[in-house]
Amino acid sequence: MNESTPAESNRNDALPLERESPEAPVTGKVRLEAAWGSTEGDEDLTVNQKPKTENEGHVFEQQYKPWNGQLNPRWMRNWSILRHHLLGIFKKGHRPWGVPIRLYLLVVFVASLTDVGMTLISGLIGDSGFHSVWGVSRDNLYAHVLGFLPRNMLYYPVVAALLVGGVISEDRQHGTSAMYFSRPISRFDYVSMKFLSVALIQALIIHVTLGLYYLAEIITMGRGWAWIIDTFPMFLATVVSGFLLIFTYTSIGLSLSSVSKGKFFPGIALLSIILGTKVLAFIVSNLFDREILYLISPYDCLAHVGQAIIGTQPTYDQYSWTWSLASLAAMNALALFVLSTRVSSMEVTRE
Repeated sequence: MNESTPAESNRNDALPLERESPEAPVTGKVRLEAAWGSTEGDEDLTVNQKPKTENEGHVFEQQYKPWNGQLNPRWMRNWSILRHHLLGIFKKGHRPWGVPIRLYLLVVFVASLTDVGMTLISGLIGDSGFHSVWGVSRDNLYAHVLGFLPRNMLYYPVVAALLVGGVISEDRQHGTSAMYFSRPISRFDYVSMKFLSVALIQALIIHVTLGLYYLAEIITMGRGWAWIIDTFPMFLATVVSGFLLIFTYTSIGLSLSSVSKGKFFPGIALLSIILGTKVLAFIVSNLFDREILYLISPYDCLAHVGQAIIGTQPTYDQYSWTWSLASLAAMNALALFVLSTRVSSMEVTRE
């Protein structure tokens, strides 16, 4: 007596399949023609379908309609970018600046107040010789902003490198530009607020400490209006020199950040440009008595122009300060061109 397996029993129970014409009614049975069949029954397949009920499922139609609401004004959109970077230094809920960066900014701010502390000490002890070293003068105002050691060797270039490291490069890496440019924010506003954010943080360190230094001299030494009128032009010239330094370091740093997708390369490259060109020009000057390479050094160009603006003794004798000013303008123009070109090519998706 022959006994059939369950698989053979199911094939015997199934109705024979017929190829249905397009006009034929749906019977719930389809034919599967396999590309590779063993001719053992796998070329025929029966599919039993349940009758569809009304409550089984729905097809939803999605329609996109434009939003006709009122946008925030332009200044408010720009302020949202500015506070995202600026307030992140002081409190949470904004750009997450790292703890080492915050600590270093605090250390640099306190270290930049050394002139203030020495001025207060000289006023308390009443020593004229001590005050002549640390008091407000052309040379001390120049050194407070443009002095090489330690300010433009350990303080301000490192601060600029830490700030510009991921300002634009992280937007390329993480696709944050999609959030910016999907809103009604222009590329110019985007770059301007990024630039202003980095510049303001540097200005809080440089110009606030400079103002406190000048104010400490007035308070401790009891300076009158005659002294203020005499020294205030020097103070304003120092402020202008500080703005030139901030603008140059920020433009070069952001241009390097715009061509990178990480925060390490822009910071290291900025330090290499500022300190590397300074050391190279110094070596060539000592070996060959030629100062021409100082024109490719951002620090030396800033120092030369600052000496001319403040009126202190120049340390560059082989060429005029106007050449340094022209070289400084060319550096900033090239950096801003690279920055604008790279930002204009940023997409609204991750690159």
